[in-house]
Amino acid sequence: MTDFLTLSPSFTSMLVRLLISIAVTWFIVLRLYYKKGKRIDFCFTFMLISIAIFFIVFFMVFVLEDMKGKTSMGIGIGLFGIFSIMRYRTDAMPVREMTYLFIIIALAVVNAIAEGVPLLELAITNLIVLAAVWICEIYLKTLPSKLIQYDRMELIVPEKKEELKADLEKRLGVKIRKVDVGAVDFIRDMAMIRIVYEGKETSANNMLKLSKSQLQEF
Repeated sequence: MTDFLTLSPSFTSMLVRLLISIAVTWFIVLRLYYKKGKRIDFCFTFMLISIAIFFIVFFMVFVLEDMKGKTSMGIGIGLFGIFSIMRYRTDAMPVREMTYLFIIIALAVVNAIAEGVPLLELAITNLIVLAAVWICEIYLKTLPSKLIQYDRMELIVPEKKEELKADLEKRLGVKIRKVDVGAVDFIRDMAMIRIVYEGKETSANNMLKLSKSQLQEF
């Protein structure tokens, strides 16, 4: 019972380094990246992947230190397989779902290799990741976006932004929060517009074309 309630010196030191890592990552993502990128969904991804990678590296380096010579090749092959799952997919996956997939895989790896780790430390590790996901869901809540090929070129000028927004809301039937005008083709009288709107997010929101399987779903 005493061992269960005891934190090792290495784990205590790790918590301090984790707080530093989170603070630095938060500053980079929110103060540097978001200031220009304005993509809060990627902020969600950066923060959670940073925390997940930290715990994977900690357990790989410290927990398996005595077994490093025997298991280094197996760990390398295992990580290659894990990241292959992340990279090679048949269907496109939205950023949010991709993040959750990574978090689930990371926790599975940490829990699987944490043999010999005090249960209190393992519980704290899982609770930290759980709390990180919960906090990001509350404070980094995202709205769905959609790419649109737009035909009314007279409305894409900055002074007619409200008219453009009203026209899109009428034609799409959604409440639009933000409109960004991208590439413009004057030859074909067409502009590429990205809208952020209130509604349910789908895997086709940020795509220009749908795959055959997605067309069959509709």
